[in-house]
Amino acid sequence: MSTLLLDLTKARCAGRPFGIASVCSAHPTVLRAAIRRASATQRPVLIEATCNQVNHLGGYTGMTPVDFVSLVETIAREEGLDRNLLIFGGDHLGPNPWRNEAPDIAMEKAKTMVEAYVAAGFGKIHLDASMACAGDPAALDDRTIAGRAAALCQVAEAAARTSARPLPVYVLGTEVPVPGGADHVLDMVEPTSPDAAISTIAIHRDIFEAAGLQDAFTRTIAFVVQPGVEFGSDNVIAYDPPKAALLAAVLDNYDNLVFEAHSTDYQPETALASLVRDGFPILKVGPGVTFAYREALYALDMLAGDLVPGYGERSLHKAMEALMTGHPQDWQGHYHGDEAALRLQRHYSYSDRIRYYWNRPEALAAVDSLFRALENAPIPETLIHQYFPQFDARDLSGRSVEDILIAAVDIVLGIYDRAVHQDISQSRPAMPT
Repeated sequence: MSTLLLDLTKARCAGRPFGIASVCSAHPTVLRAAIRRASATQRPVLIEATCNQVNHLGGYTGMTPVDFVSLVETIAREEGLDRNLLIFGGDHLGPNPWRNEAPDIAMEKAKTMVEAYVAAGFGKIHLDASMACAGDPAALDDRTIAGRAAALCQVAEAAARTSARPLPVYVLGTEVPVPGGADHVLDMVEPTSPDAAISTIAIHRDIFEAAGLQDAFTRTIAFVVQPGVEFGSDNVIAYDPPKAALLAAVLDNYDNLVFEAHSTDYQPETALASLVRDGFPILKVGPGVTFAYREALYALDMLAGDLVPGYGERSLHKAMEALMTGHPQDWQGHYHGDEAALRLQRHYSYSDRIRYYWNRPEALAAVDSLFRALENAPIPETLIHQYFPQFDARDLSGRSVEDILIAAVDIVLGIYDRAVHQDISQSRPAMPT
């Protein structure tokens, strides 16, 4: 289905832009929600794994690329989705997981990871070598970044041929928001300057051609830039089309490229549609969908306290608080403030760093306890009204806990689905004077 990704550029040039949501999550319930929606709409679904989530050493999920593909394909079979509608992407593939090691060591591990991704069937590869490794300057220059990306691309091309996989399509570029969102309150985010975007494209093209990767560069569908969208722990910066107009106009110089927008989580539907219209048709969402999952779980946790004798008051919340305070490494340094502020952020931050904990045994046990408490306790419509006001209570009456969680995640996915498939006018906002 990489041809669909190539069609994004053709559609933009033809004045009939469309987009695709990139679901960046390894959570089984989120994956099932995305696949169930694709099965219902019969539209392709792009599912991406990040270098920290999934890699040849397991990542924080414990899954290798082959494991991740197997998980997604299993869910697809269960949901009746044609395998041809699945597109797998690898996000931020580069030395980032090993940036505390020397560049040569980190790059060797990154090469092995990229090889594993391509051999497993990932057809959309974002090469990101922007992170400084041990001994590197704090900020790498574009030529170093592009050179390392080219070295990774050489490996990806060879892996595709060796494993008889279709040659990948690539996403390049490095000016991205902090993975997982910023760790402080934001007042504004400046879009990438047009000159910086043009320079990044030119440097990558020159270095790829010098490395004999001309053909691979023709399969580069997008560069990652900053369109001016981001979310911090407590707030969201919405897309402002006029501020990004000069950046969007850069694409007029290229008939084979679009831009990829990261950290589009929590954007309004109108903002997402405007991003697609303006040349940012690949919309990454990750924490936004696991935030919806957590929100629904916590609603069910409170509901169970009202409905099920002996369940206790907010048992899941208490279990997650104990887990996160006992193992603070995945949120400490990202959240700031006094103890009251930290407690709120641990559970409710837009950065949603609680997502790193759902696959731990303690969290799995607490969620399972919630499921078991509710499996033989039909939820009255009145409690659905109380805890899920976003739904028509009749739609959720008699549904399983898993179905309720999927429905909550699907609200977010539906926003993206509508935004990327709207009949979008190609007229752009006026350029700033």
